Amino acid sequence: MGVYLVSVTAQDWSRPGEDGYGDVAAALNIELKRRGLPLYELRQAAREAPGWFEEKVSPSMDGFVALCRTWLTDAELSALLDWSVLVPFALEEEIVLPVGTAYSGEETAVAGAPRVLALAEGLADAVRLPVDAIPAGENLALSLWFLEGGAERTARVRPGPWAEDRDAAFYVALYLRAAQYSLRYGCPITYS
Repeated sequence: MGVYLVSVTAQDWSRPGEDGYGDVAAALNIELKRRGLPLYELRQAAREAPGWFEEKVSPSMDGFVALCRTWLTDAELSALLDWSVLVPFALEEEIVLPVGTAYSGEETAVAGAPRVLALAEGLADAVRLPVDAIPAGENLALSLWFLEGGAERTARVRPGPWAEDRDAAFYVALYLRAAQYSLRYGCPITYS
């Protein structure tokens, strides 16, 4: 069990009720229309991903939050962490919707992946995270890389500040890969 960060399929995005995100999708489009922005429709055939994004959110976040407080403003920290749904397009600011999901309570905060990606890239640069050595694409690949020795082996040949707090490095990589996946495949990312 536990909490996972996962991609949302087109079928789940359009399905209303507790088994889907149709209520969130409808509320988001109402708010986008109100702001004069294009509606977001997740198409089944558009850029289908080979599998899905899924990573377990398990290490302590204390070191990551401390890292963020060192390198980010309060507004940037909020933009990086205070969302429950990440969408694959730019938003000037987080949109709070009056509908909930299983992990968001009565409201759902929606953030744009380009902003989250930029913030995660900045943190990756700050700690000299060896992004090219970190797996992407396969389900739980990132979690397993950190848990099963991949990070440790890489730290021996590519040391740096990232290796001093691997839990913090995990979250930098997690938000980076989640935003990249969202943008690459045009799909939302959420907690499950």
